[in-house]
Amino acid sequence: MAQTSIIVRLELDHAKVSFGDVAAAVSKAGGDITSIDVIRPGKESSIRDITVDGGDHSESLIVESLKNLSGIKVINVSDRTFLVHLGGKIVIQPTLPIRNREDLSQVYTPGVAKVCKAIHENPSKAYSLTIKRNTVAVISDGTAVLGLGDIGPYAAAPVMEGKAMLFKQLAGVDAFPLCLDTRDTEEIIRTIKAVSPIFGGINLEDISSPRCFEIEQRLTEELDIPIFHDDQHGTAVVVIAGLLNALKIVNKRINHVRIVVNGIGAAGVSICKMLLDAGVTRLVPVDKEGAIIHGGKYEHPMWQWLAEQPQVEKESGSLKELIRGADVFIGVSRGGLLNGDDIQSMNEQSIVFALANPEPEINPEEALAHVAVLATGRSDYPNQINNVLVFPGLFRGALDCRATRINEPMKLAAARAIASVVSNNELNEQYIIPSIFNDKVVPAVRKAIIEAAILTGVARRIPPDFR
Repeated sequence: MAQTSIIVRLELDHAKVSFGDVAAAVSKAGGDITSIDVIRPGKESSIRDITVDGGDHSESLIVESLKNLSGIKVINVSDRTFLVHLGGKIVIQPTLPIRNREDLSQVYTPGVAKVCKAIHENPSKAYSLTIKRNTVAVISDGTAVLGLGDIGPYAAAPVMEGKAMLFKQLAGVDAFPLCLDTRDTEEIIRTIKAVSPIFGGINLEDISSPRCFEIEQRLTEELDIPIFHDDQHGTAVVVIAGLLNALKIVNKRINHVRIVVNGIGAAGVSICKMLLDAGVTRLVPVDKEGAIIHGGKYEHPMWQWLAEQPQVEKESGSLKELIRGADVFIGVSRGGLLNGDDIQSMNEQSIVFALANPEPEINPEEALAHVAVLATGRSDYPNQINNVLVFPGLFRGALDCRATRINEPMKLAAARAIASVVSNNELNEQYIIPSIFNDKVVPAVRKAIIEAAILTGVARRIPPDFR
């Protein structure tokens, strides 16, 4: 059971209750007091903060047990996660102090005017004379946040702030969250275009399908900076990276395997596109209404695109029917769709990527009895497919070479780079994908992105270490 930690502020009436009674109530409810802080001492009463570790389902029991004690008043309950977010998780700091009038005249008025004129005469100087060279906007409208769905821009902010933290810590990229209070596709596109002059790249996040496809496509066509929808392409890149290594373990070639992808939304479509680019010849896209078949007619433009690809199979049916005889299953849908019998119907040495969160498409314990390689989106099982492996290094590389876009060869290069971080000596069924804290990942992805950008003609600058 995962452990959680809560901090409970209590007021104790010493005539009615002792701290021993508090400790006993916490223990009975399944908690363990790890620290005590006296906030206000007193003979008749006192206020204390107690930090309690307990299981995921123990928090409410612990609080309820304390409330039921005579002489106890529960003033406040918070957990460490909430405390981490108090006041937000990122700040803006100047690169140099302003200590006197001379400093002020250089960074602001009047000295800054000559810098403004230089950029006006040559807009490309914004990359060398402003924060544009190292700054990414993390943009969401809050319509598809984590597994929570449409929770709005205010509630999306903690996720976007967290992403900005990862950009900075892992790749040295300055990222700023922009949560837009609109769901109108045209307004989102106009807004992003309007704020784009100060940013070197745009990371779209948690925007619902199918609107996300049009937003990304239009911005890519209308702006000259890299646009990357992480829910689509970040997931796809890590999936391909893990699959390349998983296929090595089972000694199968990507152009010989039959792959079923379930959940043809933003991530599923991007996964299918990357699989085709990687050389897959037998692809079965499946959504809740059944298979998307070659030659079929669909209103969803991306489904129609898939139906026109010759590698997509013509057989219709449900997921349970179509998974029979598959070599690989990739799920980006919802939990509990498959069982052990379904996995047994796959070919020998099967590979299962059950990526729905928090409940995978099949119970991992049940799947492990039947598969050669299992990956999930969870951190409590081996082979976690996590987008954090992609976007820091991808944008580090794109910014360093001032790429005008992120194209398919760059994404495939990033996948191969991530896969390559796991050496042949390290590669095994429990380790097909590196940890997000592996310090080799960002440099490897950066290098691959820059090389692919140069080869495909979208790099406007050759970094010094590539000359």
